[in-house]
Amino acid sequence: MSEPEFSARGVGIARWLRSLTRAGEVRIEDGRLALLTSYGSEIDSAPVGAVRAGRPWFAKPDEAVATVNGTRYRLTLHRNGDAGNDDHEASEEPGRFLAALKRAAGRR
Repeated sequence: MSEPEFSARGVGIARWLRSLTRAGEVRIEDGRLALLTSYGSEIDSAPVGAVRAGRPWFAKPDEAVATVNGTRYRLTLHRNGDAGNDDHEASEEPGRFLAALKRAAGRR
């Protein structure tokens, strides 16, 4: 089993206004993006080439939006699951996620 290219725990995953989990996990491994609950159950997954992700202008500094299998998810990424950090540290995690997704898809 290989090491994940990106893994973040304590991620808030929502389908816009409906929260699916406040302590989930986002994992990029073996060319797939997986959104998991805090118990490890899969919410959704897809090959990284089929995932669209970005940071819209209306998003908070610690948020990103990902479209997986036609469903848009709002991801609230905190450094190491810490929701009490400052805006500068919070804004780094979505950038790390987006960079890892591009690397995994071969889009540099």
